Amino acid sequence: MFFIEGVFMKTTLLLIVGMLFTSSLFASGQAVHAGGFAAFAAAFAIGVAAFGGALAQGKAAAAALEGISRNPGAKGAVFVPMILGLALIESLVIYAFIISFLLLGKI
Repeated sequence: MFFIEGVFMKTTLLLIVGMLFTSSLFASGQAVHAGGFAAFAAAFAIGVAAFGGALAQGKAAAAALEGISRNPGAKGAVFVPMILGLALIESLVIYAFIISFLLLGKI
């Protein structure tokens, strides 16, 4: 249990530090060479989006399968909203992918 809490704390610290570095890039009013920060921001954005999307999709699929296994007659009522939810979750990951490419275009 301590290992899980430690990983959570390390991940939270990494997210906070990453957000501090990427926000300083956009806060400056003058033109700066932002190659390193933009590359870090692009990699960070797609990594967090893929991680969050995978967790959300896993949770949604597990909940839908649990609901279907408890009540097999509700398969039609559960399956379509699950697919719609998975598509919406995946669209957020695709948006992060597009944003990362836009950030890489600034290099």
